[in-house]
Amino acid sequence: MHILLISMYYASNGTEKIPTLGKELLKQGHEVTVLTGFGSYPSGYIEPAHRMRLWHKETVDGLSILRILFLADRSKSKVMRVLSYLSFALMAILMSFLLIKKPDVIWTYQIGLPGVLIGYFKHAPLIHEVQDLWPEWGKTLGLNNSGALYQLLDWQQRFVYRYARAIVTISNGFKRVLMTKGVHEDKITLIPNWANQDYFYPVARDMALGEREGLLNGSFNVMYVGNIGTAQGVHVVLETAQLLTDLPDVRFILYGDGVEREALLNQVKERNLTTVQMPGSRPVQEISQYLAFADVVLILLIDDADYAITIPSKTYGYLATGRPIIASASGDVAELVTELHAGLVCSPQSAQALAEAIRRAHAMPSTELQQLGDNGLRAFKENFTQEVLMKRYIPLFENIGKNKHNRLS
Repeated sequence: MHILLISMYYASNGTEKIPTLGKELLKQGHEVTVLTGFGSYPSGYIEPAHRMRLWHKETVDGLSILRILFLADRSKSKVMRVLSYLSFALMAILMSFLLIKKPDVIWTYQIGLPGVLIGYFKHAPLIHEVQDLWPEWGKTLGLNNSGALYQLLDWQQRFVYRYARAIVTISNGFKRVLMTKGVHEDKITLIPNWANQDYFYPVARDMALGEREGLLNGSFNVMYVGNIGTAQGVHVVLETAQLLTDLPDVRFILYGDGVEREALLNQVKERNLTTVQMPGSRPVQEISQYLAFADVVLILLIDDADYAITIPSKTYGYLATGRPIIASASGDVAELVTELHAGLVCSPQSAQALAEAIRRAHAMPSTELQQLGDNGLRAFKENFTQEVLMKRYIPLFENIGKNKHNRLS
């Protein structure tokens, strides 16, 4: 079959799922085309070399990749964010007709509208993957759920859900919400995210790297790796650091980038938070080397029911490296960490609760902390590896491809 994967983002800008899925489909003998944007995540800026190009074709690891220009934006403006998504959707539709041959199956990641229209005109069934709950998550951008824009986005999402032959999502919480939006349970396939085991694995500490990054000196390192955006509420770390001045060896290292990073850096300087470091992003290929210096790792989500249903992809990277977790979150991810005995859980967006959890971890014997990490690593190997989860993905594509009749239902 010819399978078309559509995602605004690809491997060079932070989304490892698409190339991993594409390469696995290639192994099964399928032809794969990826339709994606020029790199812009998480900074929100398209790389300078690509800003004047309408499109670019390349082949990477056997995958045919078509990159297209769109209005990249990662600001807090709800209007600009919607225009960014819309520009990608329109360009994807246009370029698919000009530059991509007829697919047998289409898979869309987050933004489903291009898949609906391409699938309709090219008579190809659609598999849509839901990992962001739009328009509900737009509330972090000030999107009022009684406004016209919210209603329009909600109608558009429901239209995508109705048209798709199958919907993949990552947690039971998402599944419940999709069912409230009229999606039949039989249409939903639950497949958690995975961590790329080429990048995420237990590794001994590289002392030269630790010295260079300031991760030594007997400190108790509380580490965060990932997007620094509105949904994460990373500002709680700054407030927590102020509550732990009696534990001077506790240090917070926040690796990543995003729309909130600059403002947080300014606050770190203004408050003179000497125990907080924000070094920026590091190559994903080297993340395990950095995580090796984490005594505990952080999962952060804002206190919002719409975010309680998600499990951030960093969760699986943390599990794969065998690091004990502190989840400042509620809902599905908190339940997962608790169920796996992989760390501690505390209330989201509460500096007091996070400080107390860090105190508990700080007071634990190293063997007890390590046991939490080992529990997570064992669960990862049993349930969340690429090999395990591909056994759910590949049959889904092949079954949908066998019956190409696609209609609104």
